[in-house]
Amino acid sequence: MGIIRKTFYTTVLTGASVFGYLGSTTTLISPLPQDDPFWRSRSFARYNVHHNACTQDICVKRIPLDKIRPELLQKEGDLVLEFCRGVWGGLGYKPQRAYLARKYQGPATASQLWTSEQLSKSTYERGTQITDHFEVVEKTPTDIVVRCGDTPRNPNPRDSDGLFVISAEVDKQRNEAVLALKSCFFNSGRKVEGIQGPTPGWMEEAHRWYTRLWMATGAWRVTR
Repeated sequence: MGIIRKTFYTTVLTGASVFGYLGSTTTLISPLPQDDPFWRSRSFARYNVHHNACTQDICVKRIPLDKIRPELLQKEGDLVLEFCRGVWGGLGYKPQRAYLARKYQGPATASQLWTSEQLSKSTYERGTQITDHFEVVEKTPTDIVVRCGDTPRNPNPRDSDGLFVISAEVDKQRNEAVLALKSCFFNSGRKVEGIQGPTPGWMEEAHRWYTRLWMATGAWRVTR
């Protein structure tokens, strides 16, 4: 019993430390500000055609520029691309990637990104499909926008739909890199009345901690 008790308390303390670290090193904002550029974006207008209510949040992490790999600050677009590679190819996404691979990897999805090496080297051009659950729908020097919610093999409106925006910008006034993961989930298949987004409360809370984990492991990729 002593070993079991010790293992239990170690697990609890480790979990508490991880949650404490994620909570203290990231900022979570929900809902998105009304003046956020996302609401005027081409992708949001294209996919949320019924203007349904959304489950929405943004996770932000600020990093001093002297801690960012210097080669990523030389050319516009390199920082967000490397951050994107870190999100998908990093440890935070590994469990979900393995689960999706067991269910969906095969001849029909052979052109998609599945391995850590593929995810860590892709340039994430528009149309890139990731583990049969995500597809790049827009790419700019600061943002890579990914559609989610269903297999990208289904291009139609969906009851479960959403957009995930991976961002990286330089705040010259504060001499910091600003990394952000923005999420917006909605029903694109039909008009839904009301102001409540489609995600249950418990799932929304779990998603926010998961996003923080993606942020932490993705940020490792861009730091020295």
